Amino acid sequence: MLTNVDFAIAQIVVILVMSLVGMVIKQLPSSAFRTPAEYAIQMDLIHQRYDPLMGAGLVGMLERAEVFKVFSSWWFSAALVLLTISIVCCTLNRTPKLWRQSRDIRVVQPDPFFDPRLPDRAAMDGLTVDALRRVLRANRFGLREVTEADGTTYVYGDRHRWVKMATLLTHTGLVLFLVAAAVTSRLGFESGILLASGESQPVTSIGDAGLIVVKNLGFEAPRNADGSFADFTTDLAVYRDGQELARKVLRVNDPLSVAGYTFHQNGFAPAPDLVIRDGQDRVLWDGAVALTGAAAGQPYGTFSVPGRDVGLEMIMTTAQDGTTGVLFLPYRSTGTLADGTPDIQDLSPFFVALGATGGSRDTDFFVELRGIQGATILIAKRDPGQGLVWLAFASLIAGLVITFYLPRRRIWARLSSDGRLAIVGRSDRYVDFVREFGRLLDDLVAARQPTG
Repeated sequence: MLTNVDFAIAQIVVILVMSLVGMVIKQLPSSAFRTPAEYAIQMDLIHQRYDPLMGAGLVGMLERAEVFKVFSSWWFSAALVLLTISIVCCTLNRTPKLWRQSRDIRVVQPDPFFDPRLPDRAAMDGLTVDALRRVLRANRFGLREVTEADGTTYVYGDRHRWVKMATLLTHTGLVLFLVAAAVTSRLGFESGILLASGESQPVTSIGDAGLIVVKNLGFEAPRNADGSFADFTTDLAVYRDGQELARKVLRVNDPLSVAGYTFHQNGFAPAPDLVIRDGQDRVLWDGAVALTGAAAGQPYGTFSVPGRDVGLEMIMTTAQDGTTGVLFLPYRSTGTLADGTPDIQDLSPFFVALGATGGSRDTDFFVELRGIQGATILIAKRDPGQGLVWLAFASLIAGLVITFYLPRRRIWARLSSDGRLAIVGRSDRYVDFVREFGRLLDDLVAARQPTG
């Protein structure tokens, strides 16, 4: 069963259907599996999207069936493992036959084999063994020769004799692709990082050995004359255990690779530069806060004020007089409702223009908006299967190139002692052998000697 071609095709069709499900239905991001809280947040977003269409019960069943993480689900992994085993078994089953076809050569063929009434046969006279050898070698054939007692010489020519073995390279490439996918899905790492200018953040969990930390030394998003963005650049520094490993200005298609990680410029978000002070002018917060969401088409974000039980919803907007600033919607959590959700008390909103200070009458702090910065959005990736992918690609392409561009050609020739030649040609597919055989016959005719 594992060596059956129909079974292999059925497996590929099943995997294709699984992949289509994973592409059509929204999948949980890799960040959802770092903590239970992040998983719950991402599942809430999926419920908001699919509950109106399917109902909460069906969405819950799909969650338990791992439909929202298709490419890391046990059943998708099992299908890939089965396909890998099938490819390996098929390769092992075919290898002895391919080896025999390439190794075993029969130089002497019976007389009916050379019957000129059959396809790809020809006959002529006036040739010598030396002329036959010279023409075949000029057409890049490797020769074997047997001379019988009656003076008849059988010459066998083979070109690209071992090409059938290239299928092993193709199958090896397929297996390596599947192994690389398994290695990447199980051992790889991918995470989004949001950094305001001057901000640092660890790439992995604090406490990990050899902790990698990245720092945004400056983000720029210059615009063209028509207002469109001309570029996105991040001056990024990478540290390990406090020592700088690398520093580079990232662009969208120019990442930084260091210490097994690759950092890609992925996007940016506006980040209001805030100073929050209490009534005694003590600083509660000084720094930029990135607005990663959107509300009513405007940049939106939330922020918990340090030292206070108050949170701020922030919307970057424009006042009626054309002043650019941030609308703050403060709120306070006063407890928990019966369904487990927090009981939120909305406080009086306030608007702060650029360079101004404002506050709510329901809070004891004031917010100064010094400006609007740009926070960079990076993707940090560690892909241990990347080397296997390149090796698989090289193996697969090499196998295909050899198979399609170097097909095997074979020639059997029987030359009698009086110069009469009978010749047979054979080739694999993908060859215009009629034309090639015709050129070979032209060369043989040109090499004939006058017989009178």
